[in-house]
Amino acid sequence: MEVNNSVVDKMMETVKKFEANKDNRTIFLHCYSMMTANMLLAIEQNKFHDTQWVNQLLNRFADYYFNALTCYDCGQETPTVWKEVHKAAASKKLHVIQHLLLGVNSHINYDLVLTLYDMLSPEWADLSDEMRVKRYQDHCLVNLIIGDTIDKVQDEVVEKYSPSMDVIDKLMGRLDEFLLLKLITAWRDKVWDHTQELLVLESEAERTKYILELEKKVLKKADWLDTQIGFR
Repeated sequence: MEVNNSVVDKMMETVKKFEANKDNRTIFLHCYSMMTANMLLAIEQNKFHDTQWVNQLLNRFADYYFNALTCYDCGQETPTVWKEVHKAAASKKLHVIQHLLLGVNSHINYDLVLTLYDMLSPEWADLSDEMRVKRYQDHCLVNLIIGDTIDKVQDEVVEKYSPSMDVIDKLMGRLDEFLLLKLITAWRDKVWDHTQELLVLESEAERTKYILELEKKVLKKADWLDTQIGFR
C-alpha cells in the first residue's frame, strides 16, 4: 500500500517551530514523528492485516494531537489532559523523560482510546470474531514497532536534550529501553480494554461519564510522572 507522509511532514514542521522557540513540546512531538514514520513504513510493507484501516487510525490519532495543540495555542477550550501537558512544558523544570512520558500518557491513555472507539464503533457489531481478533492483533503489532523505534528515539531525541542520558544508556544497555517499552505496552493493553468497555455502553450519557473517569485516571498518571518518578 502506498502511503502519504504528509502527517510526518506536518509533525516535523511543528518540531522545527518548537525548536526555534526553545519549546519543550518538541521532545514528545519529535519522538511521535519518528514513531509515525516507522508506522507508515510498516503499512507500506503490508505488515498489518488491514493496512487501510491502520492508516486511517494513524491519521485519526494524529488529529487528536493536533486539534488539542491548535486549541491550546489559540486559547480555545482544550482537553484537560493536554492542557496540563502544555502548561508543564512551558512552566515546569522537568527531565526530558518526564516531558516525553507526559505527552505519551495523554496521547496513548486518552487519545488512543477515543481514536479506537471512533474507528471500531461503526463496524464492531458487524465484524466476525476473526476480524475482531485481527483488529486486536494489528493493535498489538504496534508494540513491536514501538520497540524497534525506542533506541533511535533515545539516540536522536532524548540524548539531544539530555546528554547525560547517553551515559545512562551505556551503563544500562538495553534495560532502560526495555523498561520504557514495558510501560508503554502495559498502557496500550489497557487502552484496548477501555475501548472494549466503551463499545458496550448503550447511551451517550454512559460514554460521557466513562470518558470523564478515564480523564481522571490519565491526570493521576500525569501527576505521578510529574512529581514521583525521580528524574529531577
